[in-house]
Amino acid sequence: MVGIVSYGTYIPRYRIVVDEIARIWGEDAEVVKRGLGVEQKSVPGLDEDTATIAVECAREALRRAKIDPKKIGAVFVGSESHPYVVKPTGTVVAEALGVGNEYFCADLEFACKAGTAGIQICYAMVKAGMIDYGVAIGADTSQSRPGDALEFTASAGGACFIIGRNCIAEIEGTFSFTSDTPDFWRREGQPYPSHGGRFTGQPAYFRHIFMATKGLLEKLGLKPSDFNYVVFHQPNAKFPMRVAKMLGFGKEQVRTGLVVPYIGNTYSGSSLIGLASVLDVAKPGERILVTSYGSGAGSDSFSFVVTDKIEEFERNPTVLDKIRECEFIDYGTYVKFMRKIRR
Repeated sequence: MVGIVSYGTYIPRYRIVVDEIARIWGEDAEVVKRGLGVEQKSVPGLDEDTATIAVECAREALRRAKIDPKKIGAVFVGSESHPYVVKPTGTVVAEALGVGNEYFCADLEFACKAGTAGIQICYAMVKAGMIDYGVAIGADTSQSRPGDALEFTASAGGACFIIGRNCIAEIEGTFSFTSDTPDFWRREGQPYPSHGGRFTGQPAYFRHIFMATKGLLEKLGLKPSDFNYVVFHQPNAKFPMRVAKMLGFGKEQVRTGLVVPYIGNTYSGSSLIGLASVLDVAKPGERILVTSYGSGAGSDSFSFVVTDKIEEFERNPTVLDKIRECEFIDYGTYVKFMRKIRR
């Protein structure tokens, strides 16, 4: 069996509520919250970026599994907010973990699905016998133009998954669906992304998640009722519920992994933190479906089957614990932390 051997997450402790952002821009907070299903979002501190978030969640994953860092054969960091344009985040993470020098490393970028792409690569490398363990991380400190609709949800956080054998959750299968759909983009040198408004919905998010999930179900000969939990990419709380209904999944299957109302859209960490939240409570034999989405556009879909090893796995602190540990800030502190005030 090849699958998840361990996992770790990191969510910055700072939060800003939707009401505070709406107050600054003269928006009706209740209308915004009803439309997005989001109450608050996480905010990175002045000393936090994608690299620090990636290191923190990877350290937790290693500690939980008690794996010798030298046995890590590959490190992939997926993000759309890498600290450097030319300089890998992955080498920073590997050095901090003590991986050594004999490992494969690459930074990945495919909007919000870069982390799941890393899981697929690690899965293939372990299955091929090239490595014993691979580290796949999805982490972001997402950008949003002041006053843009994205500002209500764009947040920060990340998750790390160590892929190998003797796993707590076997990868039963994976399937991807990809097209050239320019719904969201940020050119070199631009501080904030642009997006196609409502175009980001039907031809982008819904089409790709639907087709990737449908393709996986057909490939494995499974149906929605065969899954205990389902996690979709979470740009807001409404989209995952809507696509779940389109595919025949129920609200209860989605609820456990739906973390966006409390921490916002962590981009590359979005579906992965949702998966971690499910693994925090999952039992042996339960089946989990995860489908990510990355603008540009593509989706990776996975079926995981939880093994008996989950019962002896250290799962504290949980994602829910980290959501609860928070400190609320005002808009002025938020723009300072996000460096939106430019000299």
